[in-house]
Amino acid sequence: MPEQRSNLLVQDCHVLIVDDEARVQVLANHDIHVEGRHISRVAPHDPQAPASASDALVVEARGMLAMPGLINTHAHAPMVIFRGLAEDVSIERWFNEYMWPLESNLTEEDVYWGMLLALTEMIEGGVTTVADHYFYMDRAAQAVSEAGTRAALGWAVFGDQGYEALSNTAAFVERWQGAADGRITTWMAPHAPYTCDDDFLRAAADHARALGTGIHIHAAEVMSQTEASLAARGKTPIQVLADSGVLEAPTIIAHGCGIVPEDIPLLQQATRVGVAHAPKTYLKLGMGLTPISSLREAGIAVGLATDGAVSNNTLDVLESLRLMAMLQKHEARDPEVMPISEALQIAFRGSAALLGMEQSLGKLAPGFLADIVLLDLSGSHHQPLHSLTASLLYNARASDVHTVIVNGRLLMHEHRLLTLDKARIVSEVRQGMARLAQRVPQKRIQVYNP
Repeated sequence: MPEQRSNLLVQDCHVLIVDDEARVQVLANHDIHVEGRHISRVAPHDPQAPASASDALVVEARGMLAMPGLINTHAHAPMVIFRGLAEDVSIERWFNEYMWPLESNLTEEDVYWGMLLALTEMIEGGVTTVADHYFYMDRAAQAVSEAGTRAALGWAVFGDQGYEALSNTAAFVERWQGAADGRITTWMAPHAPYTCDDDFLRAAADHARALGTGIHIHAAEVMSQTEASLAARGKTPIQVLADSGVLEAPTIIAHGCGIVPEDIPLLQQATRVGVAHAPKTYLKLGMGLTPISSLREAGIAVGLATDGAVSNNTLDVLESLRLMAMLQKHEARDPEVMPISEALQIAFRGSAALLGMEQSLGKLAPGFLADIVLLDLSGSHHQPLHSLTASLLYNARASDVHTVIVNGRLLMHEHRLLTLDKARIVSEVRQGMARLAQRVPQKRIQVYNP
């Protein structure tokens, strides 16, 4: 590719338009004009207009589908360094015998290289934004800055680490809020109600209000957590969040498979709350499903997520999208549930709303940030191409992603990464494999006992 200038012209593509009412259309043979970080115009392609008439860098996209960059609303991205080390175990064993002992091996450098590997995978899969919840997040933020992607980052903290650790995560929020040309936002990230007592959650909520930010937290991940919370506290995990002031700040709730009907009014009354849905993790760990229909009927945002690569094995949001739609049909025993338009609305507009970015992300329209993904639908698995939207939902693979643009900057073009050195990243991660795979249960960083 020639050196990129300030503006882009994505030329002669089919443009996916999804609105907040789950209406979907495809604008055939259109151009997307990008000025700086934003989309300036979406207009029909004029084959008579010479490309040289524009001072923009032209990205030829004939026959491709342009869609908003995918948003992964809940992940532990650096956890890719442990991929494949916790298979075919219960959620209790997954935490106590595998994940939390493995994470005792983590160093800051591991998080940096793990984040770079995860960002490589996500760029290649069309994911331009991730809401991440992990440790040593200064190093994760550095990786995001270098990769050119967008991220909402929270430094995970447990109650038994004490209030000083919570203050340190608040300092991280201040250090990185709005960094990397606005691509990084930061959140408070207490781990969960079962690892943080009520006073600790109140302190986290106080920090969030003082900093003008939100809270990213696991809650009601499975129904057994809800039952345990009722037994121990007399409240559901969602009630705990409401009573401790967490829901007075914008809140990303990870999973919510244990949300019960009486929780819904509390979520409706919250400042701005949504639930991140990661269906592959739920299938692998036998967790049940987020009550998507009840949440959406109540006007509560639902976004798509992968969770970490130790419970999912990939960071492929297209896979999460397909699983979400089909599982809703399966659970309802009704193929008319979760039609294509609704699934795509969740993927783009719902996920953007969950991060509080629905005015700037999740839509290809003037004024929106230029986070654009081009899908090559010429593969045999898309032919004959009667429906672009059906093919996107049910056929598309991460390998179909041809070009990725974030903030008006090319991060990948013609399947070639432009900001990251994949070979070096993979090499660096491989060097730590033996050390990272050591598993001593007594060294676990936390105990799963909801």
